[in-house]
Amino acid sequence: MGSTSNIKSRLFAPPSSTPCTRTHQIGALALIAITFFTTRLLDQSLTPSTSHFNQFQSDVVRFSGIDDGSVRWPRRGYGDEIDLKIYVYDENEIDGVKELLYGRDGRITPEACLKGQWGTQVKIHRLFLKSRFHTRNKGDADLFFVPSYVKCVRMMGGLNDKEINQAYVKVLSQMPYFRLSGGRDHIFVFPSGAGAHLFKSWATYINRSIILTPEGDRTDKRDTSAFNTWKDIIIPGNVDDGMTTNGVRLVDPLPLSKRKYLANYLGRAQGKIGRLQLIDLAKQFPDKLESPELKFSGPEKLGKTDYFLHLRNAKFCLAPRGESSWTLRFYESFFVECVPVLLSDHAELPFQNVVDYSQISIKWPSSRIGTQLLEYLESIPDKRIEEMIARGRKIRCLWVYGPDSEPCSAFSAILWELQRKTRRFHHSPETFWLHNGSIVNRDLVEFYKWKPPMPLP
Repeated sequence: MGSTSNIKSRLFAPPSSTPCTRTHQIGALALIAITFFTTRLLDQSLTPSTSHFNQFQSDVVRFSGIDDGSVRWPRRGYGDEIDLKIYVYDENEIDGVKELLYGRDGRITPEACLKGQWGTQVKIHRLFLKSRFHTRNKGDADLFFVPSYVKCVRMMGGLNDKEINQAYVKVLSQMPYFRLSGGRDHIFVFPSGAGAHLFKSWATYINRSIILTPEGDRTDKRDTSAFNTWKDIIIPGNVDDGMTTNGVRLVDPLPLSKRKYLANYLGRAQGKIGRLQLIDLAKQFPDKLESPELKFSGPEKLGKTDYFLHLRNAKFCLAPRGESSWTLRFYESFFVECVPVLLSDHAELPFQNVVDYSQISIKWPSSRIGTQLLEYLESIPDKRIEEMIARGRKIRCLWVYGPDSEPCSAFSAILWELQRKTRRFHHSPETFWLHNGSIVNRDLVEFYKWKPPMPLP
């Protein structure tokens, strides 16, 4: 008991008072000084990374710490590096793929399909084939690419709408991996304003697949939009190679002081309200807004070089919607270094996880096209315009379809976005699994025994 009492007395007795000597005071001051300087050193060591982070937050695009022009995608949801394996279906592997590439008679060439807005179908196909992330083993693949030049083929008379639909259905019915995942890991490119609506039965067969398209909205002419922001990827339009390749370009930008017009609109009216309003506005203010009547056929057809010579002669390039929401003119503006003014309310833009478009462009309500627009543009100081152009110059590499070996390209950006779409496990309403991990169909046939053609949903 005595020992217990002693313990209690030590624990609960008032603390003994120790006199505060000069030695204690000096020690306390020394401790404060050490703490202060240690904190300052830690602050200084953390400041560069903090300011670097703040730069990423405020800058138009996140660039990597390496001074090679490479773009840094957010770590969250993407990872530190691209780590993908993508299988590309061969044209001889699946019956029907050749029709989607070259038409019913096989007479349409990839070179012919490289031209115009639909050229991205050819470019992306070729880039996947040459990519270091390309695998020839389906079992190793994270994603599967289905090649098709169907927009070009349709425009050149190689297939009609009914034939396109039949060809896609025939192709999909021969793909066991498509059935395994319900198409969730399969990639399709639709490079025009029609989007996936080129395949009339898209909503039945590829509504779960990943669609690469410049078009985010077609509800103006369709009951539903084929674009789903959670699975699909908006891609840049196909800017003419003569403006995007390194070296000599078709046209070089003019200094701001030598540009004749405040703004321009270069395009056909097509009966669209916004375009007609711009053409009328140009007639009222011909010294401020250039909008010539363009001919795209016949002896007075405007050539590529002439088109870009006109485009570069204004501070602002106006980009109204046409048959659909997206507009190639938005991307072309960056290569003649005029500030794009988007006049398409429903337009979707690519790579919004890394690009702050408010720093490099203007989006103006299409319902307010008129003198107010010109007055607003006139009010913007040249210094601010130069700043926006400089930022646009910095990120326009994201609109160029170069290989993934380049530090900044549209294709590398697409790969980053695809990485976010990968899944560890795949199944569909027609896929089942058993206790031993085997994947079977509704008839309990194991996956490796599935034989095409297979029924589609």
